[in-house]
Amino acid sequence: MKFTLILILMSQLLACASSTLVDSKSSQKTLIYASVKTYHIGVDDVLMVNVWKNPDLSVTVPVRPDGRISIPLVGDIVAGGKEPMVVASEIKTELEKFIREPQVTVMLTQLRSHEFISRVRVTGAVNTPSSLPYRQGMTVLDALLQAGGANDFASANAASLYRSENDSITQYDVYLSDIIHSGQLETNYVLLPGDIITVPERLF
Repeated sequence: MKFTLILILMSQLLACASSTLVDSKSSQKTLIYASVKTYHIGVDDVLMVNVWKNPDLSVTVPVRPDGRISIPLVGDIVAGGKEPMVVASEIKTELEKFIREPQVTVMLTQLRSHEFISRVRVTGAVNTPSSLPYRQGMTVLDALLQAGGANDFASANAASLYRSENDSITQYDVYLSDIIHSGQLETNYVLLPGDIITVPERLF
């Protein structure tokens, strides 16, 4: 009886631990992807258009400066500013004039237009104002170090992080001096694509 009770208690503890682990992973994913919105195709992106069982109609094409791509039978179609699924649907509609029930998929093979959208900028009183490629897990301190650190005229504890959220800009105070010299990491925020860090100069 006691052995059975112990097994029941152990199974409950394992279930709780598993639930906590799932919740933790879910929270991490939410943090990482919180600012990621549906991707819209941009100029210079490269698309692979696949028409099932029609290899002659399947092509890999770049998005031209006018936002259009060229598809066999269809001709030019606007892709810029649209989601891949929308473009696939529009190509399918056009191909239905020539093919019975075409199955079309559009995949992004090179996200060239996304480069500047996903960058992190460090400006103001730093040694090397920089536009940095975003990397998952990058923090304020990481970005500052890549920008050469604050210069001799910086008011490091008056820095700010600007982030686009819900179609508005939110400002967060960043205490760089406390982060660097005191190890106080409360404002060493994990960065997101498009974040801007500014370090003002001291008022003499």
